[in-house]
Amino acid sequence: MKSIELFAGAGGLAMGASSIGFTHPAVVEIDRDACTTIRHNQEREVRLVQDWNLIESDVALVDFSPWRQSIHLVAGGPPCQPFSIGGKHRGSSDERNMFPQAVRVVREVRPWAFVFENVKGLVRESFAKYFSYILLQLTYPDLVRRSKEDWVQHLGRLERLHTEGVEPDLHYRVTFRLLNAADYGVPQKRERVFIVGFRSDIGQAWSFPDATHSRASLLLSQSPEGDYWERHSVPKRERIFPEPSVLLRLRQGSLAEKARLSPWRTVRDGISDLGQPSRTSEAARVPNHVFQPGARVYPGHNGSPLDEPAKTLKAGDHGVPGGENMLRFADGKVRYFTVRECCRLQTFPDNYVFEGSWTENMRQLGNAVPVALAEQILRSVQGVLLKSSAAN
Repeated sequence: MKSIELFAGAGGLAMGASSIGFTHPAVVEIDRDACTTIRHNQEREVRLVQDWNLIESDVALVDFSPWRQSIHLVAGGPPCQPFSIGGKHRGSSDERNMFPQAVRVVREVRPWAFVFENVKGLVRESFAKYFSYILLQLTYPDLVRRSKEDWVQHLGRLERLHTEGVEPDLHYRVTFRLLNAADYGVPQKRERVFIVGFRSDIGQAWSFPDATHSRASLLLSQSPEGDYWERHSVPKRERIFPEPSVLLRLRQGSLAEKARLSPWRTVRDGISDLGQPSRTSEAARVPNHVFQPGARVYPGHNGSPLDEPAKTLKAGDHGVPGGENMLRFADGKVRYFTVRECCRLQTFPDNYVFEGSWTENMRQLGNAVPVALAEQILRSVQGVLLKSSAAN
């Protein structure tokens, strides 16, 4: 099966697709540093990226019509700064809003399905109207905005088409959900919106995959009867057990079902086998596992505890946000995560190496889709496409 990747960044979403057998006739990314990362790993013959056709360009400048009706999947993460909680919140008026280009690609390619990822802020109340506009554009990509029409007027036309009961030849059945990566085995609490659409002629039912991991199960594993502390050889004096009343609630009622899932993966689960970071790149036993000085705590920014999933890794407009992307030890001391530790927290493979400055690497990783989460969602989408292909 073939997939086109838009706004690829460091390649997390596309690697998730590659891992389940999608090939990539086009992987489009404008950022030079991100493209350098991908090319470097292609030169190193990293299997998941080796055969990508990487196009270093603005998506707006690429003609996708040569791939019309030959592509099974279009996927990508349109730049999220317009909708980010940490950004300027300009939304539809922000020149970095690339959802119109995502719609254009769907219109030109007519893929069997699409998957787009974005920040949690996209579904905040202040953007509700524009989010409805995005969904309707993706549902009816052929109903193009007119030259003198503002987006609210275009939304009105889309709403009328949607309610009149006449379905155009090209339309998609679109759904979305806010997902937490920790619920799918990623050692990070990372909430992102996924928008998924299937072309109307696919004719197969689909829903987002069920969560595989839970906080309830993690807490039970960290109880005196659980195996978490023993598995990590944590000294008894350093073990922190959940309150008995909490454990009792976890074993009863509605939480009991969640407690039967796998435990959330913690920072310790993700990085403990890496050992201590090296002081220099030359001395590093593990690629990118190099100490970065300067970490400090200030109100609201005190790092991620070892024995929980990490807080959301962030990119920042101008480098790493102060106080974010840090590891916090039981004694209150902190240090920045190394690039390799962030790769683990984003579930990038260990043979995927980043070059360049720490700040630039962290920017790429902070913007990435966790590979393991991408794989699970795309595998579910792929299952529907395979059924449709078999039926046809």
